[in-house]
Amino acid sequence: MLYAQANVTERLTLPPAVAVSTVAFALRPPVGAISATGGPAPGEGALWIPLVRRTRMPFRGLWALPGGPTQWDETLADTALNTLQSAVRRRPGYLEQLYSFGAVERSAAAQRLVTIAYWALYGEADFAETPEDPDPNVAWFAVDAIPDLAFDHAEIVEHALARLRSKTEYAAVAHRFLGPMFTLAQLRAVHEAVQGRPVDPANFRRQSLAQGRLVDTGDLESGTAHRPARLYRFADAETARPPENFPNRSEH
Repeated sequence: MLYAQANVTERLTLPPAVAVSTVAFALRPPVGAISATGGPAPGEGALWIPLVRRTRMPFRGLWALPGGPTQWDETLADTALNTLQSAVRRRPGYLEQLYSFGAVERSAAAQRLVTIAYWALYGEADFAETPEDPDPNVAWFAVDAIPDLAFDHAEIVEHALARLRSKTEYAAVAHRFLGPMFTLAQLRAVHEAVQGRPVDPANFRRQSLAQGRLVDTGDLESGTAHRPARLYRFADAETARPPENFPNRSEH
């Protein structure tokens, strides 16, 4: 039974609708994408997320996370991927279920809505595809310059950012923003963007090498005007990489 067709009594007993929203992080917007003004310029060491401008009520005109209702023939992860790719025009390199948001007051004037939130990461390789014409209702925002968001999407962004920051501290998450090989300066730049604060270069180098998670490839970066730096890779990057179909350990 559709909510709009139900009477007052029937609406009280209808099960909640289920939707998916995704917070997708990148170190910069993809080439050709619309970037919001008022924050740091792309490439200045910040995290960026795509947002979609709502074209209908409620919250028409406000920005919201990419997402949509679940489909009967899709898994939750498939809905997250499809709605994100529809907005960004690119498939993310990593996707993980974040949290469920189902407070009663989220949709008090309409059918109750439970949102399954995901977080995703876009690395440099994920933006290597030929750019498509951007959707005029999709723009990228730096995480420290996000506008007022529809629904409780600001809370979802906060949860996703906290998850990313905590994982960067103890897991090999940073490599998903980079290529298979990287310099310590490039790795430090990822940590600074994620944590939102500068990191002492000497301390970062010492601590990163002491953890034993980095492998010196023996190669040096090329095409630089300065002295080339050593290239490293994560020792557990292969085991940390998700399979192609993004199975989600949090999804039941």
